[in-house]
Amino acid sequence: MKRNIRVEKITQVPIEQQKIELVERKGIGHPDSICDGVAEAVSRALSREYLKRFGRILHHNTDQVELVGGEAAPTFGGGEVIKPMYLLLSGRATTYVGDEKVPVGRIALDAAREYLAKSIKNLEISHMVIDQRLGQGSADLVDVFERSGVPKANDTSFGVGHAPFSELERIVYEVERAITNDLSKKQSAIGEDIKVMGLREGDDIYVTVANAFVSRYVDDLEHYMVVKEMLTKHAQEVAEQHTERKVLVAVNAADDYERGCVYLTVTGTSAEMGDDGSVGRGNRCNGLITPNRPMSMEATSGKNPVNHIGKIYNLLANQIAHDIVGAIDGIEEVYIRILSQIGQPTDNPRVASAQIIPKKGVNMGVIKPKAETVIDEWLSDIPKITEMVVKGELMTF
Repeated sequence: MKRNIRVEKITQVPIEQQKIELVERKGIGHPDSICDGVAEAVSRALSREYLKRFGRILHHNTDQVELVGGEAAPTFGGGEVIKPMYLLLSGRATTYVGDEKVPVGRIALDAAREYLAKSIKNLEISHMVIDQRLGQGSADLVDVFERSGVPKANDTSFGVGHAPFSELERIVYEVERAITNDLSKKQSAIGEDIKVMGLREGDDIYVTVANAFVSRYVDDLEHYMVVKEMLTKHAQEVAEQHTERKVLVAVNAADDYERGCVYLTVTGTSAEMGDDGSVGRGNRCNGLITPNRPMSMEATSGKNPVNHIGKIYNLLANQIAHDIVGAIDGIEEVYIRILSQIGQPTDNPRVASAQIIPKKGVNMGVIKPKAETVIDEWLSDIPKITEMVVKGELMTF
């Protein structure tokens, strides 16, 4: 057992018993999420290329992606983008290994275009200018092949995670996913820019959904209202699957039918209307923004998946938290915090802390050694996080 693992009981009001809870999720078409998704797609593409050429992932960080909003004129049944959006890919990547040059710029641009084509179905090439200014780095060929052992932490930083999701957290996450993965495929007017805000006051849950409708698929105001009602009903049904509490769903709450002011876009993202985006300004790596819970402000998307603590430890903390809850009976909530020390192996953090709220009547002495085992097993297999990231098995936003 590693001596730097600490498991303790904490005394606090569990989230489900607190009077007020807030949860937010930004969907994949939100400007901030677009930047997160592109940054992570570029990192995965570079990682795969490095593995193919050199058998290991070389240093890179592509977490500096900025989206500058454009200008559009949506109209019922049509509309056009007047001024294209601008997406800047920056950061740094290993370009030279010995005498061999890796075309990191081309790889980054190809990965960004492929990701956007898959994620924002109504975004055309002319709607967005994509530029890359990745800083160039080099590595000695001998050093690349002689490096061995567990990667060393790039920084003194921390990652956090919690489990299980509360009812409201599950509702907010699942409502956005259901709209994106289900309803938008049946109803073309549903764009990918979706924001879900959840509020629980006691046992009353209020869910507010903002969705950028795609103007070419909306015939008129009456049609808009029909689609909006369909979306509201779908969100309501999904939410009610995860709670017995009272749920009230509101969609595009700023609409003013008398003035004809409704949420229409040409592309399905508000970025066309001047909304800007940036990596790390949206969802944490568990897919949510949770002000009632401990959170790391570190951006996860785009950071290298080998030794960048801002990525590795945040993903790891969430995996550990969910595995502890899944493997051990009698836990109300668990909070994981993992702190690195720069230059030290990533499998040997300065501290790996688990704070646990046991259920009433459960002996903490039974829980503690089991939780320590789960943490130790994950730390002993920390390269698994890297593998899962490269394969796209872990979401970062």
